[in-house]
Amino acid sequence: MIHFRSAALKTLFFPRHLKCLALAVTASVALSGCGAVNNMIYKTTGDVMQGFSRDHTVPFLMLSDDLAMGCAMSQATAPLLMSFGRVTHEPDQLAVMLYLSAGGCAEEDARQHELAALAALHAVNGNAAQDAMIRQKRAYAVAARRYFTAWQHHSAHYGNPADGECPDFDDDLDEFIYMAGLLSGLQALNAQIQSTSSIGVPANLGSIAARASSCLENDKWWGAPMALRATVWAMIPGAQPEGEDAFERLAIAGRQGEAAGVRLPHVFHAIAALNKGDEAMVRQVIRKHAESLETTPANENWRFVDAMATDMIVAVSDRLWAENTGHRTPMGQLGSFWDDQSGNVEIMDLDDLL
Repeated sequence: MIHFRSAALKTLFFPRHLKCLALAVTASVALSGCGAVNNMIYKTTGDVMQGFSRDHTVPFLMLSDDLAMGCAMSQATAPLLMSFGRVTHEPDQLAVMLYLSAGGCAEEDARQHELAALAALHAVNGNAAQDAMIRQKRAYAVAARRYFTAWQHHSAHYGNPADGECPDFDDDLDEFIYMAGLLSGLQALNAQIQSTSSIGVPANLGSIAARASSCLENDKWWGAPMALRATVWAMIPGAQPEGEDAFERLAIAGRQGEAAGVRLPHVFHAIAALNKGDEAMVRQVIRKHAESLETTPANENWRFVDAMATDMIVAVSDRLWAENTGHRTPMGQLGSFWDDQSGNVEIMDLDDLL
């Protein structure tokens, strides 16, 4: 029998396949250890990022009125923050805000394409108008998918609103995100209709969101929950409860929003009036919004929401102006219209541009 008297001799005569096996086992153990450490680091990072974004980034954003900055942030950070769902729990609550905001970005693109189409029609440029309309529908399809994704994450976090049960809220931000999720459902349905294509948004989503809005205190949230319900009542035949008047409710909610400095109910009122085809009412809502901006500053804790409401009211005004003049609302003239008799509407001299 051969006795190995040194480690060198043992290594020299140790069978090669056993050496390889030993090395493989050692490497496997080392790598699995690294993988476990990495997963722990990723999970910790994900939990920290989710918690920080929910507790600090969202409230910080609500203090701002820079919609473009919020739009850019949501589109840029959504893939990063959502990817942490691969190593820790799915960030469903945060996803509601990210995809709602990203959906708003796509909807803003759609509105700009619509204005381009209206301007082209006014200039009798059929090809340009048709191309802009196609781009508009594509953008609405993107918006619908993003809004519906927000709704799905909302249901994953708070439970399916169709079940009729109200969740237990931890704090005001929890309630706000719940309301934002309901808004995303309504927006998903509207964007799908505007895209003239099927994105998979259920047709009863508006009714579900309207019923779920009763889980929120109307006075606390600037009249927006009632405004959401009343808008659905006004838009869906047979949805209005007996003894209710959707537009009376919308007017009351509008006054609540004005007093609170968060004029989101005006948006719901304008949408319902547009759906009814009542241009006089649409103009009235736009005027009230413009007057309120002069008299009541935005709520400092919810500047972003108020700015979003104003942006959407401006979009409605721009559509009216573009349909009738070929251009959007002149600067500083929100609340005025091209056919006003007051003489306050700005007339631009184009001679120097030609």
